[in-house]
Amino acid sequence: MPSREDIRAFIARERQASGEASPAKIGKREIARAFGIRGDDKILLKKILKELEIEGEISRSRKGLHEKGALPQIVLADIVSRNPDGDLIAAPAEWEEDLGPAPRIVVFAPKKPRPGYPAPGIGDRALLRVAPLRETGGPGYSGRVVKLLSRAARRMLGIFREDPRGGGGRIVPVEKKLRDKEFRVAEADRGEARDGDLVSVETLSRGRLGLPVAKVRERLGSMSSEKAISLIAINAHGLPDVFRPETIEASERAKPARIEAEGFLREDWRSLPMVTIDPPDAKDHDDAVHAAPDDSPDNANGFVITVAIADVSWYVRPGAALDREALDRGNSVYFPDRVVPMLPERISNDLCSLREGEDRPALACRMRIGKDGRKIDHSFHRVMMRSAAKLSYQQAQDAVDGRPDATTAPLLDEVLRPLWRAHQATKIAREKRSPLDLDLPERKIILKPDGTVDRVLTPPRLDAHKLIEEFMILANVAAAETLEAQKSHLIYRAHDEPSVEKLNALSEFLATIGIKLAKGQVLKPMQFNAILDRVRGTAHENVVNEIVLRTQAQAEYVAENYGHFGLHLRRYAHFTSPIRRYADLIVHRALVRALDLGPGGLPEMSREHLAEIAARISACERRAMAAERETADRLIAVFLSDKIGASFDGRIAGVTPSGLFVKLSETGADGFVPAGTLGADYFRFEEAHMALVGARSGESFQLGDAVTVRLVEAAPFAGALRFEVLSEGKPRVGRATALKAKAARAKAKKSPAKASRRRARA
Repeated sequence: MPSREDIRAFIARERQASGEASPAKIGKREIARAFGIRGDDKILLKKILKELEIEGEISRSRKGLHEKGALPQIVLADIVSRNPDGDLIAAPAEWEEDLGPAPRIVVFAPKKPRPGYPAPGIGDRALLRVAPLRETGGPGYSGRVVKLLSRAARRMLGIFREDPRGGGGRIVPVEKKLRDKEFRVAEADRGEARDGDLVSVETLSRGRLGLPVAKVRERLGSMSSEKAISLIAINAHGLPDVFRPETIEASERAKPARIEAEGFLREDWRSLPMVTIDPPDAKDHDDAVHAAPDDSPDNANGFVITVAIADVSWYVRPGAALDREALDRGNSVYFPDRVVPMLPERISNDLCSLREGEDRPALACRMRIGKDGRKIDHSFHRVMMRSAAKLSYQQAQDAVDGRPDATTAPLLDEVLRPLWRAHQATKIAREKRSPLDLDLPERKIILKPDGTVDRVLTPPRLDAHKLIEEFMILANVAAAETLEAQKSHLIYRAHDEPSVEKLNALSEFLATIGIKLAKGQVLKPMQFNAILDRVRGTAHENVVNEIVLRTQAQAEYVAENYGHFGLHLRRYAHFTSPIRRYADLIVHRALVRALDLGPGGLPEMSREHLAEIAARISACERRAMAAERETADRLIAVFLSDKIGASFDGRIAGVTPSGLFVKLSETGADGFVPAGTLGADYFRFEEAHMALVGARSGESFQLGDAVTVRLVEAAPFAGALRFEVLSEGKPRVGRATALKAKAARAKAKKSPAKASRRRARA
């Protein structure tokens, strides 16, 4: 039997020796084979692996076993410093704190830099190919730059405020962390900045007295309108919002696709009455659906579902100007007042938008499902289609619910009702699959014509939404299955199972509310759903939903499949939105090539190259999510800035040693409550309970608790709000239970006989 050190060394050695961009899976079977372990000894091996996992020496995921804190071979990293030898040092751009300190990567520059490839520097973000270093005391990894993603660290942004006395002004930073600081700008250093402008600045000096000094580098635009708030996120995150001239020129040259072109003949599906179902304000329509009873005798009461997706790969060819910029952007970014699209409007809103009554090229997936919703088979087709109608979710739902309008009435029997009947079947399969069922309401910010916030609402979750969602999931699975069957490389949408550390934290919390969950237990989505069902309608519902959400890993794009935990699917790829996601465009091209569907297919590409693209677009996705979230925070902070002193209902959405984060019920706005303002008591942080608990009173404020707060301060352009809690904390259940138990024990000591009789009755 190998020692624990032998097992750890084997895992590390195999990871290092793997030549693929995503290392081969290493599990109990591979370890047993390597060490010749057979029979009952496998039980002991399993026990050793479980102990190493619980102690945090190794981690387990669908990617297999690996050393705690081990990096994949392709890493998104920030170059942060130099070592004494002058080598650049990088750190992973994202790192989970429960894995320990983030590893350091020494970046070795090539001896002969390639022309046109700038050398990396401090502050840059890059994709690195890394390998472990075994020297003690130094960085854990060496790295080689695969792709330089940005040439500088994020700029410091602020609002320029002119000094009414003349002679320059001040900069009010927009970042939450810097909202209490200001910088002084001399008249000579203000450039073209005017009062209220968003500017990019560099700091010049910091004297012992007075404000630090800064210089305006660039005027980015006027902040007089709330429509300009998204400018902050665009510039802070370096979102490319202006297309290059060659990209615009290429989009303008594009001509509408025809049934027959470049020696390829599309299937003519224009008579099939497919419909688009989207939000009422959608400008692009990249998916259309249709359903009909299956007339095949081997599928009684089954359905044929068709999902057609705009054929972006016809217009955006690999390596061309449109393709290069789409890869740089990675995805479209959606703000309440604007969209930063992945592709120019000529492509996204015109040639690739499935407009009602107009011929459009599409890549279609036709799926046969049984009456129980189980997919029997599927096929992909490159077609020419014509949408029968452009419908909104509410419009389609109203028609099926008995309130059709002039557009939906003619479609009701032949188009809409078959769609809903097919959806009823898919719901059976979904319930059997039991994906993770978290209740996560989405809020939408509605603006007035002048760009100010009108209201914040939570749109109802209709069956129409669920229908489109389930049909898209079916098509995404079909795409992954087809490409795997064709032995084609692709980019998967993967979602790892929760880490042992997070599951242990969840177990500790659930124990405080009387739900037992063994430490080290591997959970499936069905078991998470059982926990959520158990607390539904109770006082613990919100806090458990929040903690279960935080337990989950983040989904990502990968070239090596390890499944989608949340959807409970073994293989899954994004196929349904190539207008706004580059990953979908890769999948379209792979299908075109694998099925010989004409020009525009994926060129010869190694899995290693696809892994680099996957890491890059995953980074773009995280960048977009951060920009969208921060913009929403700023808009709502502006909306609430004239309501200082008003009271609001909310829930505690986060607990830290320094205070509480509260999410308002009506607007979804997040604000902070410093621990020092909670009252005269001293409040300590209890991580197991996710609560701040009064040292003397036992009064507690726990994650998920409903509270009433008063707005004390709003920093609009930083998106920061500060609250004061008006509600009283809850009596701490754990403390009350402990005191009760202590009193019972004291009573038992005085009267052992009575205590014995009580135990017997129990």
